[in-house]
Amino acid sequence: MITVIGSLKGGSGKSTVTFNLAVWLEMAEADVLVIDADPQATLSDVSEVRNEEGFEPFLKIKSGSALSRKKLAGYDEVLIDVGASDIESMKLALALADRVVIPVPPSQADIWSTQRFINFLDEAVDGERPELLTFINRADTHHAIRESDEAAAALVSLPDVRFVKHRLCQRTVFRRSFSEGLAVYELDPRGKGSKEFYALTAALYPKYVSQ
Repeated sequence: MITVIGSLKGGSGKSTVTFNLAVWLEMAEADVLVIDADPQATLSDVSEVRNEEGFEPFLKIKSGSALSRKKLAGYDEVLIDVGASDIESMKLALALADRVVIPVPPSQADIWSTQRFINFLDEAVDGERPELLTFINRADTHHAIRESDEAAAALVSLPDVRFVKHRLCQRTVFRRSFSEGLAVYELDPRGKGSKEFYALTAALYPKYVSQ
């Protein structure tokens, strides 16, 4: 399956989510290819750190030049991280995708951006539309703050988009683990961030959980 992790807005956590998913899928014994089609090359940087530190499993990462159906064939799972600064690569990735996962931070600006991204996708894809999924990323951790719930309600109302209820909260452990070349569940296996990630991953990749 080819999964694009994308949005039009920077700072949504696409690269962190993609990296954590890729490591988890490798641990689940899937043959995974990661495409870093974002000119910022954050995924390539974190993979290099991971390799230098000798953390296993290693990730197979290629650049946006590998965005063709022939080059993506033969893998169990393909994860593509795209950035809005390379619109042509984004269009190509969306055309290849079986599904698109959109991490959405809880703000009105990000809701608007998500709606624009969906419109962009509909214009970019000539043919069958990939499955669209959204989830709240970098959610509030304080119960008195309702912005995450309001954002979730807005995402639920989007037509023909599947809303995944499992959230990733705004936690330091995500940034810290990423900077060290580790997935969150490698750095802090019993922490809240790991539990959140496991719940999200089980929703996105149920077949690897139920095997």
